[in-house]
Amino acid sequence: MYYKTRGYRVFSVLNTCFLIILAVMCIIPLVHVLAVSFSAKSAADANLVGLWPKQFSLEAYKKTIDNPVFLHSIWISVQRTVLGTALTLLITFLAAYPLSKENSAFKGRTIYSWLFVFTMVFNGGMIPFYIVIQKLGLMNSFWVLVLPGAVNTFLIILMLNFFRGVPKELEEAALIDGANHFRTMFSIYLPISLPSIATIALFSMVFHWNSWFDGLLYMNNSDKFPLATFLQTVIIQRDMSSMSINPKEMELISQTTVRAAQIFIGAAPILLVYPFLQKYFVKGMTLGSVKE
Repeated sequence: MYYKTRGYRVFSVLNTCFLIILAVMCIIPLVHVLAVSFSAKSAADANLVGLWPKQFSLEAYKKTIDNPVFLHSIWISVQRTVLGTALTLLITFLAAYPLSKENSAFKGRTIYSWLFVFTMVFNGGMIPFYIVIQKLGLMNSFWVLVLPGAVNTFLIILMLNFFRGVPKELEEAALIDGANHFRTMFSIYLPISLPSIATIALFSMVFHWNSWFDGLLYMNNSDKFPLATFLQTVIIQRDMSSMSINPKEMELISQTTVRAAQIFIGAAPILLVYPFLQKYFVKGMTLGSVKE
């Protein structure tokens, strides 16, 4: 029978306390932003808001929801996230399947694998990449937000290692029954890859939803900004021109409460999706990492 040593119990207690403190430190800023968004103008401008709203008010959310530019940026981010994640999943699946085979089954596999890894270490830089985007005619278009990040080598390696843990007997049985590689890939590998797919989908969703620099760099029209880029201009650059707040509304709301409301609305979708993918995310990160 296994008995936990005193040192192990001490480590468990200290580790638990450390993780609780770390979790609280991560949650407190979000709670503060939420409290500011529900507070009145006077309390927010005077920095009197802590972790609980002062003089509860919904004016910041009303103004945010009534802003067509903000709503349009959310719609662009939703389209980008859905389409970008689906495209990344498809490319990752199609690339990881052949690269997971042995050299005897796929000649040149090692060369192709190192070509993918090479892109993780070396790149042409921002200016050459900008020129390529410009020459391809992608400037100021929706596709510039999706196509450049469609292939992610890290995600390919993650799924590749997962595929290597799949018993070869399953593939051999499918091939004997007359299935080709595409049928085997989508009928055998795809159904048992849900943990890995959920992990990759979560990584891709977070990337597309939170990415702001590409919209700022490649979009000439602010009406085509995704949500993250829109929030960057409002919060970092403090450009409130798109909010069209008139003098009468300034008596009820402030820039601080409006920015807080926009930050929370922008973070809410990922916060809502993550709990449903968490169990698959943890399992997908560990499966395929160790081979017997």
